[in-house]
Amino acid sequence: LSDFSRSLALSAMERNSSDEDEDHRNLIPHNNIRVNDHNGRREDELQSVATARAIDRANGGGRSPRSAFQIEETVSRARNRWKVSLDKRYVVATVSLTLLVVFFFLFTDTRRFFSSAVDLSSFNLDPLSSRVKESELRALYLLRKQQLALVSLLNRTFVDQSANLNSSNAIDSSLLVDNVKAALAKQISLSKEIEEVLLSPHNTGNYSVTGSGNVTASYYYDRCGKVEQKLLERKTVEWKPRPDKFLFAICLSGQMSNHLICLEKHMFFAALLDRVLVIPSPKFDYQYDRVIDIERINTCFGRTVVVSFDQFKEMDKKKNAHIDRFICYFSSPQPCYVDEEHIKKLEGLGISIGGKLEAPWSEDIKKPTKRTFHEVEEKFKSDDGVIAIGDVIYADMEQDWVMQPGGPIKHKCKTLIEPSRLISLTAQRFIQTFLGKNFVALHLRRHGFLKFCNAKSPSCFYPIPQAADCISRIVERANAPVVYLSTDAAESETGLLQSLVVVNGKVVPLVKRPPRNSAEKWDALLYRHGIEDDSQVDAMLDKTICAMSSVFIGASGSTFTEDILRLRKDWGTSSMCDEYLCRGEEPNFIAEDE
Repeated sequence: LSDFSRSLALSAMERNSSDEDEDHRNLIPHNNIRVNDHNGRREDELQSVATARAIDRANGGGRSPRSAFQIEETVSRARNRWKVSLDKRYVVATVSLTLLVVFFFLFTDTRRFFSSAVDLSSFNLDPLSSRVKESELRALYLLRKQQLALVSLLNRTFVDQSANLNSSNAIDSSLLVDNVKAALAKQISLSKEIEEVLLSPHNTGNYSVTGSGNVTASYYYDRCGKVEQKLLERKTVEWKPRPDKFLFAICLSGQMSNHLICLEKHMFFAALLDRVLVIPSPKFDYQYDRVIDIERINTCFGRTVVVSFDQFKEMDKKKNAHIDRFICYFSSPQPCYVDEEHIKKLEGLGISIGGKLEAPWSEDIKKPTKRTFHEVEEKFKSDDGVIAIGDVIYADMEQDWVMQPGGPIKHKCKTLIEPSRLISLTAQRFIQTFLGKNFVALHLRRHGFLKFCNAKSPSCFYPIPQAADCISRIVERANAPVVYLSTDAAESETGLLQSLVVVNGKVVPLVKRPPRNSAEKWDALLYRHGIEDDSQVDAMLDKTICAMSSVFIGASGSTFTEDILRLRKDWGTSSMCDEYLCRGEEPNFIAEDE
């Protein structure tokens, strides 16, 4: 019986074990739980539970086995523990990723990173539609600008026509045509720009929908181009002086500009009379060698044609610097236009004067007669060693020859009388520092000019607002960003002028030479040679800057302006836009006489 009982017990245990295995397979189906490398912990827990159950059965003997509900509870606890652990890992991963992104944007230059690491064009961030919209807005702005410019041109045409009818000295019809041509060319260029703006969104890669070639070039019109010099058409005379014959230059009227014009005319007379020109002493006249290079004039001819006063005294030791004869070009208001005071100054320099001051013809400074070089040769030829003809600044002799580029004398330089090398270099350095290549220069004469101009008809003294309008028109025509101002006007006038010179809604800067500043080196050459405080050097520096400008606006009736125009003519810098201030206009208000 005991053996039979043991057999029954073993059979029951095997049956219970197989039932438990079947229950295990039914309770935990393979369709719901996928076993992989990440649920190893879950398998270990299930295995440990099964092992404990087997040990419990072995130790308990006849105890009844665990039910299926106990197994399900154990599996559920294991599943919950694994789920909680998985949730924690998700939370940690999310927080770590967030912190990483925050640190990335805080401590990284994202613009450079994306621009260098990622080609944003591949993502098509700038679609065609947005580019088209931007181009259309830009084109609308340009069309509005063109409309306003055309209206302004139309109004200006009416004003010019009215002025042409009402004023005898109004703007020439040719100037009006030039203005219209330039304005139309500008508007055509603007139309071309609008076309390019509208077509720009459709340009892809190396392909462009715009036509080839520059259409604007076919109708380009430079309204402020350079004046042609026509050097081949010059009429000139040779200057081959006899070494023992001299013409003593005497220039007395006005300031330095007057004297330089007078000196240039003396050269013409010396060339016609085959004489060496003697430059006056600084004790009698200005110190010319501070502003012009005397020796350079001789270089232009390859021979000695001018000498300084000291050189003349050395060469004329035998006669003790004697002027043998005065042959006066002007007879009125006084012979040679030389007064007794200047005669005494000459004598004080040790110069003796022989004979009287006589004129070969009747010539008045206020009404000079047009003379030819044949008349001069006939009336002023002399065998005397040293002669003088007096001040000839107002002489009207062969003006067509005098006004030629380079003057009436044949030489190998651009001009005979020009600023010294130091002044020219200083002017160039100032332009490079403050102005640049394209600038308008303005000579605005005000001091003592009100009474002088009002004595003329028409007057040349303009109210500041009217002058500002005239300047603005020329600046717009020249398309220059800045104006160099050479003036003797008070700060109250220049300040008002600065506020009123406006082009296209923008105030145009008026630049004057600033006071000495050791931090600026543009004027170092003048200080190095000790000529920085010379008023004549300052005046010549102003002239040089104006002569180098793209366009020059001068003061009518000023010899300072005339000397600038002479330099521009000889240097080839004259522009078709050069003119006197408010040319063709009368002042809109003129004060009564005293």
